[in-house]
Amino acid sequence: MGDARNAIVEAARAQTVACGWDGVRMGAVARAAGVSRQTVYNEFGTKAGLAEALARREVDRFVGDVRAALGEHGADVRAAAYAAIRRTLAAAADNPLVKAILTSARGGSDELLPYLTTRSELVLTESTAALLEWAGCHLPDADPAAQAFAADSVVRLVVSHIVLPRAPVDETAGKLADLAVHLFLAAAPPR
Repeated sequence: MGDARNAIVEAARAQTVACGWDGVRMGAVARAAGVSRQTVYNEFGTKAGLAEALARREVDRFVGDVRAALGEHGADVRAAAYAAIRRTLAAAADNPLVKAILTSARGGSDELLPYLTTRSELVLTESTAALLEWAGCHLPDADPAAQAFAADSVVRLVVSHIVLPRAPVDETAGKLADLAVHLFLAAAPPR
């Protein structure tokens, strides 16, 4: 991302955190980023284009953390799953942008919530790819279709717990890690 594009996305993020996505105005984003309003429109086309860029950047951050957590534990499926899930849930709970998205959505309309729910292809695709890459290295003989189902299911459950948390992060991460172990090991041939 270029400097101007980064500055615009960061300004949009700051405004979203401060007043929710519905309160974000392209002119105010431009002023905060130190660019013209036309530059914002040239870079992103519409507010929806800016929303997509903002979502992409946050997803890239989360997926980077998932890859790091998985990599720290090698082939230990339980430890890797727990670390990745816990880190994701904790980061989402502490992320002011995620909080702003969820809070705004509870108070009315919000165009960013679909990136976590109904338009979550970006989250699902990137996160599932990270899990499949890890599984491919550490469970190479596993059935690809079963691995894909395992990864997709775990990601969907984690997103669900981000949107509607029901228990403390550690407890949720532990239970989801146990499920991940079951799903991923069921995909692998017996040793």
